[in-house]
Amino acid sequence: MNENKKGKPYSFPDSFLLNVGYMRIYFHLPYRQTEGIIKATGKNLPFHPSYSQICIRRGVNKLDITSKRLDVDNNDGIIIAIHITGIKVTNRDQWIQEKWQIKKKKKGYLKIHIAINIKTKKILAFLEVTDEKLHDGQIMSKLIEYILKNNNNIKIKSALGDGSYDSNKNFNYLQKKKILPAIKVRKNSIISLKNNNLRNREVYSQSKDLLKWKKSRKYGSRWIAETVFSSIKRIFDEFTSAIRFHNMVKEITIKIWLYNLFRRIA
Repeated sequence: MNENKKGKPYSFPDSFLLNVGYMRIYFHLPYRQTEGIIKATGKNLPFHPSYSQICIRRGVNKLDITSKRLDVDNNDGIIIAIHITGIKVTNRDQWIQEKWQIKKKKKGYLKIHIAINIKTKKILAFLEVTDEKLHDGQIMSKLIEYILKNNNNIKIKSALGDGSYDSNKNFNYLQKKKILPAIKVRKNSIISLKNNNLRNREVYSQSKDLLKWKKSRKYGSRWIAETVFSSIKRIFDEFTSAIRFHNMVKEITIKIWLYNLFRRIA
């Protein structure tokens, strides 16, 4: 693509820019430092990418990385855990605000919605990065649909989720897909003709013997999702360095890909 270049800056393939993004995220580097490291180590490159080529003009933030397929297992009869976590949009001024009790307008946080294979701890579906205003239960069907759509031979035996996924809409969807629900219903839930039949059975089982229900549904395995989120935050930080929302989404997506890559290598 760079044959007979005269005057015009060199172009770099998307795979190269994506690897630059991986390196920046993993080593927690600003874009300027990333540019300096490439210049120091990439001596075989005919031309070194500038800051604007890495970040602004045709860089990592311009790549179409949201549609890339994630690493999905093809094993039959898997159990998935659906969960969310919050990511801070900035790490600036936090210590100063706490020390001097400065009240500033909250900048909010981002929600990451993922589905995890509890056996391999791999992220099977990552579709949504939303603000804190969106309710968690609205994303369950989208995550499961993504897994089933991209893997023809895959079978989901059970879906684990906390009380935020307790809704007739989600139970109707799981019943339609023949997936066993492992969703903890609300404490004040009652058996009603208006509710889904599958949900009524779950209400009866949990009210009769909650510990037995948890053991039979492997509900305790849902906390594996917390382990995955903890790993991602410890390795890649619990905040984003990007300013614009769509760049924040791409930064989080790269972190998810890197986590799955490390799991595959391990």
